[in-house]
Amino acid sequence: MEERTRQISSQTLRVGAAELGRHVTELRWRRPLQPLTDSWEHLPIAPRGSTLLGISYRTPQVETLGLDARATLRELLAYPFQLIRLGAYWMRSETAPDIFSFDELDWQVDAAEQAGKQIILCVGPLKTFSYPEFFVPEHRLRHPLPEHTLIRPDAHAALLEAASAFMMRVVERYRARKAIVAWQLEHEAVDPLGVEHSWRLAFDFVAREVEALRAADPGRPIMMNGFLPTSLLVGLSQWWRTRDQGDSLAVAQRLADIVGIDYYPRHALLPLGGRTLYLDGGQSLWLRRRRKRLFSSLRSRRQRLMIAEGQAEPWESVTTAPNPRGQGMYSCLPEQVIINYNTCLGWSRPALPLYAYLFWGAEYWMLRQRSADASYLQAFARILERS
Repeated sequence: MEERTRQISSQTLRVGAAELGRHVTELRWRRPLQPLTDSWEHLPIAPRGSTLLGISYRTPQVETLGLDARATLRELLAYPFQLIRLGAYWMRSETAPDIFSFDELDWQVDAAEQAGKQIILCVGPLKTFSYPEFFVPEHRLRHPLPEHTLIRPDAHAALLEAASAFMMRVVERYRARKAIVAWQLEHEAVDPLGVEHSWRLAFDFVAREVEALRAADPGRPIMMNGFLPTSLLVGLSQWWRTRDQGDSLAVAQRLADIVGIDYYPRHALLPLGGRTLYLDGGQSLWLRRRRKRLFSSLRSRRQRLMIAEGQAEPWESVTTAPNPRGQGMYSCLPEQVIINYNTCLGWSRPALPLYAYLFWGAEYWMLRQRSADASYLQAFARILERS
């Protein structure tokens, strides 16, 4: 028995060492500023088959980048993609108690409809895509949510009631629009809010929101998304922080009709001097194992799968992606727009086809174009043309 125990312990150590060795290979010390090349012009393009292609459009990000909101959206809608994701940002729509203005969202929905696009509308209400991801009006939250806690429906009944009322108001306003093919509920619903906050929505809180949304519109599917870690380090961190109720992908599997993956294979960790430490886990064995478990579960539940966010803009160690003139950022060069798309399309199978792939970063492409670098937009256009 002792000899058998020693053999098992030795095998465990060898496996652990191998996993650690693979994890170390995911780390990269690189200069963040990289020369732009034409390699994106020569990469093969995976056929999309039945997969819908599209983008997300973030009004707050457009403003952060100093772009004109209407002109930016009109220019993007001219490209021949099929699907766009728009957001109903609560604090931008309810400017005072029970005082609502949907002018901003109205013209976006109108423009997308007129361009012949299908729409996934994120009704929030608390968390919506685009930094800082939390868009509750100040008059609906007199005190900050307590850190290191789960936000439960019984302890925050007034917030849940107001959130559900806002969500139902949005649905009632737009549910007659045939272009809207799904509602998105929350953004990475039960994960912590980035690195700024440790509070999380409880599963029961989100489940109550789902009930309200289904009651408001029983006919349309609900999409929920979650971050798919591409490295062991990030995966362990996410597991530790969400271990009591599962991460957002796990909750999406339990509650949603469409499960959306947020896929960011390369991102910065730490700048030091003239270099930055990056995690680059796009080829990691750990990712493949995690993905296979997820896909097996989705097939058994007969849910649809999409890429809600496919990385197509840099993820550096700052909140707004840098825009260096004549250079690109290592975390996502123009060729990565194609590489990440090809990778995810390679996951599609007849038993679980990829419903849609939404590129994340369209606003950044427009900023780059205005800074004399159209390569991100051209890489996107090349995918649309060749897929």
